[in-house]
Amino acid sequence: MISLDFFYVLVGLLFAATAVMNLRDRSNPRRFSTALFWGLYALVYLAGERLPPLVAGLLMVAMALIAGFKLVQPGRAQALPEDVRRASAARLGHRLLVPALAIPVVTMIGSTLLKDVRIDVRPLLDPKNLTLVSMGCGAIAAFALACRVTRSTPLQGVREARRLVDAMGWAVVLPHMLAVLGLLFAEAGVGKAVAHLVTAYLPMDSRLVACAAFCAGMALFTVVMGNGFAAFPVIAGGIGIPVLVGVYHANPAVMAAIGMFSAYCGTLMTPMAANFNVVPAALLELPDKNAVIKAQLPTALPLLGVNIVLLYYLMYQ
Repeated sequence: MISLDFFYVLVGLLFAATAVMNLRDRSNPRRFSTALFWGLYALVYLAGERLPPLVAGLLMVAMALIAGFKLVQPGRAQALPEDVRRASAARLGHRLLVPALAIPVVTMIGSTLLKDVRIDVRPLLDPKNLTLVSMGCGAIAAFALACRVTRSTPLQGVREARRLVDAMGWAVVLPHMLAVLGLLFAEAGVGKAVAHLVTAYLPMDSRLVACAAFCAGMALFTVVMGNGFAAFPVIAGGIGIPVLVGVYHANPAVMAAIGMFSAYCGTLMTPMAANFNVVPAALLELPDKNAVIKAQLPTALPLLGVNIVLLYYLMYQ
């Protein structure tokens, strides 16, 4: 059976290769600390659940300190010369899209046609993580196709992956850390504190106010934490479940769905969602690092208002 652990190992090996390449890059003045950062992250994936929780937490704290002191810097990746890349792009044309399109195609095939396929009674794909495993298979197929189409070696593919990881820097780890932070907030009782503050200072006997507080809270917490999945357990535990579901008997599925849409409005407005808003600006070499956020604000704010109205009218559906 192809399980999710197989892809965790592959991701860990990729980050380990990134660490080794940075360590060997003498042009990087921070090569040792940069290699340590990516090596620690690789260890988290490679060891997985075999790591004691305390050790895993210490590794994440160490990574945060390394990134916080600006000790993670990009090196000089062994990329192909500019003229070679342009000539290859002109020669291949639209065929360059084939590897990218392979990812959704293989994901759909795995999630639908192969979900019931079994080998000696055992399922071919892990049924508990069917979509993620199918997407992982799609990524491997895309990598193989990219090597075939471009006539490059797998090693060059790893080098290009290292170049992209270096360009994004510590922001690659941010979604992972923020998701963990959301669970920590939920365990620490932040949701109960939010519920106390909201009910003490807002007229929650009004259904419209309750809907607005929930949607705005999801967006604001996402702005602070950079991750809607990190904000959800806090706001849902503080407002969604005790107020919308407990008092107004809202449909939990509708509450959760529209709540996450509201969180995505916050994602559009925050630099904390670095992989969505800061990294693209850096990769495109935009002069304003907040250019992506400024372009998305006219969409995010009206959409948040629409979500409040939708929740108000659809919460009983």
